[in-house]
Amino acid sequence: MPNKTAKPAAKATAAKPAAAKPVTAKAPAAKPAAPKAPVAAAPAKAPVAAKPAAKPAAPPKVEEKKVVTQRQGFKANEFVVYPAHGVGQILAIEEQEIAGAKLELFVINFIKDKMTLRVPTAKVANVGMRKLSDPALVKKALETLKGRARVKRTMWSRRAQEYEAKINSGDIVAIAEVVRDLYRSESQPEQSYSERQLYEAALDRLSREIAVVQHSTETEAVKEIEAQLAKSPRRTNAKAEAADGEADTDAEGDADDTDGDDSTVADEAA
Repeated sequence: MPNKTAKPAAKATAAKPAAAKPVTAKAPAAKPAAPKAPVAAAPAKAPVAAKPAAKPAAPPKVEEKKVVTQRQGFKANEFVVYPAHGVGQILAIEEQEIAGAKLELFVINFIKDKMTLRVPTAKVANVGMRKLSDPALVKKALETLKGRARVKRTMWSRRAQEYEAKINSGDIVAIAEVVRDLYRSESQPEQSYSERQLYEAALDRLSREIAVVQHSTETEAVKEIEAQLAKSPRRTNAKAEAADGEADTDAEGDADDTDGDDSTVADEAA
């Protein structure tokens, strides 16, 4: 009898370990959750975020291009034409801080006028500053001097404004037109004071640029300009016209004297 009761107890104890197996099976099921940690780690994305850091290196190149375009190819020690003052030389390109902002400037010296001008590089196009004319354009200006003067039949005040606009335009051909129209030879009537001032201003602008382009002196340039003016049709025919005018006057005078003599004879006959 004691043996029978012992067997069931053994079975019961043997059944308990079998029931515990499912419990131990659940524990490994929690292990797959551990691999999620590598998925959450974002070190691999860091290199992607580092790529935009290379883009800020591009702006310096853009700034260099802006500097070149703002300067329009001008450089130090170069002769330029500033419309309002004529030919000048760039002494330097400097930076100044104005109202907390850096401003790049051309330092231009006008030797004859004893004046130094500072022009922002960004406003070169607005003020009309330009490089010296090429030899072909200088030749065209000299050819213009040989043409016939074109003087409009308008009030002098209006013509004077047009001449001033041409002089301050910086266009070498337009300046040559002013010199041609206002020039007076020895055989022609003298100029008024205002005409003389405009003529000298135009002649000074033209001769200074021609002298720099041709690497000569202003005196030589003025002589060349006057030589071209002497070839104008009006200048070459001026002396002939003056001679013809004197001949006509003498002929009219002789005719008047003859008429006077005839009338005197008639009176005496009466």
